[in-house]
Formats: sequence, C-alpha cells, structure tokens
Amino acid sequence: MPNILAIETSSELASCALLAGDDVLVRSSSGVRTHSQSILPMVQELLREAGIALAQCDAIAFGAGPGSFTGVRTACGVAQGMAYGASLPVLPLVTLEAMAEACRARTNATEVLAVLDARMGEVYWAQYRYDNGWCEVAPPALCAPGDVAPLPAEGLQACGNGFSAYPEAFAAQPFAAAALADIVPHARELALLGIKALAAGQGVPAAQAQPLYLRNKVAYTSAERQAINAAKAEA
Repeated sequence: MPNILAIETSSELASCALLAGDDVLVRSSSGVRTHSQSILPMVQELLREAGIALAQCDAIAFGAGPGSFTGVRTACGVAQGMAYGASLPVLPLVTLEAMAEACRARTNATEVLAVLDARMGEVYWAQYRYDNGWCEVAPPALCAPGDVAPLPAEGLQACGNGFSAYPEAFAAQPFAAAALADIVPHARELALLGIKALAAGQGVPAAQAQPLYLRNKVAYTSAERQAINAAKAEA
C-alpha cells in the first residue's frame, strides 16, 4: 500500500489526509480565509503522527477542482511546492469524484450525482458510476442549479452542498429528495482515490500539475454583475 498525502481546499472546508499503510489519518479546518495558513501545519501534524517524513510518501494528491478559484490554486500550489522539494509525483484529482466516493462509503451507492455550490447562482456537477472504480457518466460541468440534468440511472444517489445552497431550484427534482447535502470534497477520499490513480500512472511532475477550472472568468465588474442579474431576471 503506498503512502499518499492528500490536500483539499476547494470548498469552505480545508482538509489533509495521509494514507500510511492501512491507516488514513485526517485533519480538517473550516473557514476559507484560513486555508492557506492551516494546510501546512495540518500536514506536519499528520507526518508526525504517522512517524514518517514527507520524502517517504509515494505521491501528493490534491483536489484540482472544480471548486473555489482561490481554493484550488492554494491546494495546487502547496502540493507543487512540497512535491518539488521532496521529488514526488503529484496527483491532480477531481473534487466531484471525491464527493462520489464519500457518498458511496456512506450509502453503498454505485450511481452518484455530485453537486457542489459554485456560488454566483451556479453549481458544479458530474455524474458517476462505480464498477471497480469510478467512471464518468456526465463529466464535470458548470450551470445554473435548475439546469442540472443527470442521465437516467437506477438507484441514483445525489449528494453535495449545492442542494442546501439552492433548495428552491432543486425542490421539484426527484433526484434531490434524498440528497446528502452535507457532503463536500474531503482529502480522505482523495487519498483513497490516489491509490488507483498512482497505479494507473496518473502522477505528474510538480511543474505540470494544474487546477481544473470550469468558469472562464472568476471576477466580474459591478456593471457585468448587473447585466448578468438583469438577464436572469428577464429569463
């Protein structure tokens, strides 16, 4: 079993996990403004608890997105810095797949719809099927909550904080009735997903690790926001 350090800061929850042998050690901290300050101390705590040095890890995984623009950049930058210094490969992993893994662990679901709050009246979403590993049924996308359209699947289980962020938009959707709205991306699932990703040769050199952005423009001017709101009101 490889030693994999994982970092996740794409949502309001920052988390780190260390897969060391058969154990998965975790740390977490809430509050997006503290992510950049909390990650390295949590990593150091995990390494001390496991009794290993960073160089003894086989790879560093991070939540590449989609998610908070600042958050995914933070995770990517920290992973790159540590991996470069320790000469380790980096595993950029999809946050929505990590949510699907958390959902499967809780419910045994093999058909999962993951919906993450993207703010600005939008959500990130993807649909997955588990068959000895996760396969994309619908790839990660960004849209208005009312435009989420999963493909028909028996036993589809929905999850993600997008459902609690926009309850009215999902109220009429049958897949939202039993949604697990408390699930957000977590480093624990990234560490576990990293096992197969590493074995499949998905590790990249630190300099080549990149976040996954679905929103072309992150910051809008006041005039642009007014125009967007006006267009939504007309629609």
